[in-house]
Amino acid sequence: LLMPWIQIKGHQALLLDITHRRFAILGITFWAHDAPMLVFLIAGAALTLGLVTAIWGRAWCGWACPQTVFIDGLFRKIERLIEGDHLARKKLDNEKINLKKIYKKSLKWSVFTAITLVITHSFIAYFVGTTELAKMIRQPPFENPLSFSVMLAITGLILFDFGWFKEQFCTVLCPYGRFQSLLMDEHSSLVVYDAKRGEPRKNLEIQNQTAPQGDCINCYRCVQVCPTGIDIRRGTQLECIACTACIDACDDVMVKIKKPIGLIRHDSEIALQGKKAKIFRTRTLLYSFLILGIFIGFIETVINRKEIEATFVRATDTPYQEIKNSLGESEIINHFKVDLSNQSFKNEEIDLKSLNKDVEFIMNAHPIAVQAGNKNIGDFFVKFPKKLLVNGKVIINLNVLSNSGISFKEELTLVGPY
Repeated sequence: LLMPWIQIKGHQALLLDITHRRFAILGITFWAHDAPMLVFLIAGAALTLGLVTAIWGRAWCGWACPQTVFIDGLFRKIERLIEGDHLARKKLDNEKINLKKIYKKSLKWSVFTAITLVITHSFIAYFVGTTELAKMIRQPPFENPLSFSVMLAITGLILFDFGWFKEQFCTVLCPYGRFQSLLMDEHSSLVVYDAKRGEPRKNLEIQNQTAPQGDCINCYRCVQVCPTGIDIRRGTQLECIACTACIDACDDVMVKIKKPIGLIRHDSEIALQGKKAKIFRTRTLLYSFLILGIFIGFIETVINRKEIEATFVRATDTPYQEIKNSLGESEIINHFKVDLSNQSFKNEEIDLKSLNKDVEFIMNAHPIAVQAGNKNIGDFFVKFPKKLLVNGKVIINLNVLSNSGISFKEELTLVGPY
């Protein structure tokens, strides 16, 4: 929510301006031709999710996925505050339409809508920029029909998902639950039920039971609080999102009946067998090495990337020209083309200066203007005295300067008669 509104180096922390094909991530600017760098981010995110799942199971689903975070951390709390606990909400839903029901339902959905609008506008700010979004908000909808339509569609989708559909998305539509078993093994930490300790379950309706019984009293509290409606006592299931609501409910019951907590807990299948789970194993080490390699590759690519790039190419004509100056001394002229690329979001004026005082630059445009995100090719001639030639060549250093203060040095080889 905050990323689009934070400014780093004059740009918002995260900008994905697809319309103008420009992107900013943590102060680093990118253009559409930098798209191959996304391979690092996508592959890194996928492998990190695999590593997290291999070690901690579906921790992403229960604690980091926006679906769970917004529903459990915000929407469900508002629903509970306005309509009461699950019993009160169930009673309210079964009541006939009356003023109390209309008031509570209207208030709940009004608050839901207000929160959703904040989420939606922050989401749109990723793509249009906060400055442009601020202008759109102050203008009539018909002046920005596409953005307004997208805003309405996303608002409706979020209200439907977070307000009504909820965890049905996790069990019906989310693909992650379908392939999670491929990423986990017996060492992965899961929400598990300790069957050795809990079975056989007690039956509270039968008194004076003489047969040995487990700690589970079959109260079904773990099932009642589960947002996806599963019974964790049946083992790991793809519908489990690892929210640990069943753990909290079971621990409360264990405290009341004076039994140790942890009948339902975070643990691995191998730990339930009395063995020690291993974090460092072939699967996790492979994920870690691949993530490290991708991270190093991405950092190296970003470090070596320049906002202003200059590529010098010798022009396709005679290699050099020899002339006489006013003093009768021989001077050599070389013809070059320079391909200037501006990777920043600002229009730049780029100048070339020789660090050798005896070398003169002759340019048709001085300085060369390059629009943001574009390239410009300029012609220039280099004139220098023949006495500088060593074995038919002379190497000079150029200083590439921009009006934003960016500068770097390039080496250029000049040729002449041997």
